[in-house]
Amino acid sequence: MEVTNAIGRRKSAVARIYLGEGKGQITINKRELKDYFPAPTLQYIVTQPLNTLGVLENYDIKVNIYGGGSKGQAEAIRLAISRALVKIDEENKPALKAQGFMTRDARVVERKKPGQPKARKKFQFSKR
Repeated sequence: MEVTNAIGRRKSAVARIYLGEGKGQITINKRELKDYFPAPTLQYIVTQPLNTLGVLENYDIKVNIYGGGSKGQAEAIRLAISRALVKIDEENKPALKAQGFMTRDARVVERKKPGQPKARKKFQFSKR
């Protein structure tokens, strides 16, 4: 089987993954999953689509990721893995879609406006 690639985004994080048959090894920026994401919750987020389909031990995944924070990066990887699994087998889509893994979360930070200290915060108003 050839290698399947996919892209996932979340906030300002962009993940490019290469998924091929293997023994379940996940490498992120040339580091092991447990080294890159020491928190168990982030490891769980990354492996959610594989656990949902029960194929955690069937694929090796190589990830290149940049931008964003740790949670945004983990969710970007989750989206990319879901997209790659659907590319491999279209029958995986309903199970992943039901869990919400196929939807791109479009929420990003709102820009700062001129004349204000932040995006929504205003300077204190003085009548006199």
